[in-house]
Amino acid sequence: MIPLLDVFRARKRIAPYVRRTPLVASAWLSEAANAEVRLKLESLQVTSSFKSRGAFNAVIARLERVDGAPRSLVTASAGNHGRALAEAASAFHLRLTVFTPRDAPYTKLAAIRRLGAELRAEARNYDEAERLAQAYARDSEAEFISGYSDLDVITGAATIGLEILEDAPGVAMIVIPVGGGGLTSGVASAMRAIDPNIDVVGVEVEASCAFQTSLRAGRLVPIVPGPTLADGLAGNPDPDTITWNYIRRLVTRIVTVTEDDLRQAIAGLAGHEHIIAEGAGAAGVAALMGGQAGARGRRVAAIVSGANIDPATLASVID
Repeated sequence: MIPLLDVFRARKRIAPYVRRTPLVASAWLSEAANAEVRLKLESLQVTSSFKSRGAFNAVIARLERVDGAPRSLVTASAGNHGRALAEAASAFHLRLTVFTPRDAPYTKLAAIRRLGAELRAEARNYDEAERLAQAYARDSEAEFISGYSDLDVITGAATIGLEILEDAPGVAMIVIPVGGGGLTSGVASAMRAIDPNIDVVGVEVEASCAFQTSLRAGRLVPIVPGPTLADGLAGNPDPDTITWNYIRRLVTRIVTVTEDDLRQAIAGLAGHEHIIAEGAGAAGVAALMGGQAGARGRRVAAIVSGANIDPATLASVID
């Protein structure tokens, strides 16, 4: 697991640039899940996504290197990591190139442009965006920073786990959306280091369940992702991702939710809690609403990981 000392160092490192987000009780979701549920609102984080924690930790850690910091960076993103890394790169005057799918949400792409990064929204999907970014890094002086398979990024995300256990030390289960696995790897590592009995439930979408498929196979296997409202969870992880070992060792189980589950969760958060969540951000809530998480009678924290949803999509879902 990630050493807890490294997580505390990361928290100190990123404190001037990110928010300590609230952990709020949800009477609506508690009733729906027959559990005592709290929501960790990373949707209120800087850049409206948990990705800011890992992005700032990765950039600052590289600037602290004694052997020299990179002058330019490159990454692949479905949107949120690119936006967060653009914010961090701008704060420290670094050049950044971001490769994304061409159909990534406008809200995310506009923010990347506004922050001064070079946006390359030219890939067919996330998997191709990652290949393009890695090739760009090989052919240039730019350093590639993965949105999930990077120890500094994972350690930044792990600070969420510290905050949850500090604010609600009796939590017995954590429910986490799973894309590339960086958020799950970090949070699970921190929380299990403090309480080995924490039940860690990862949530993927049926249209793109790479880790659930891989756990069943006993090895990391590629899938063919389908279209999903949870664009931040879509795609295959890098075949060499470091998150695979964290997930297979630390996660209790991975469950899936449908597109209709996601819509109901987004609408429920807006209608009952006045919280805006994107598809990926609402995946944990969807698993609690539908019962897939198996939370009955438990004290649960669910991470609402992001709020970067296009207004037209949000209006359509709520309608």
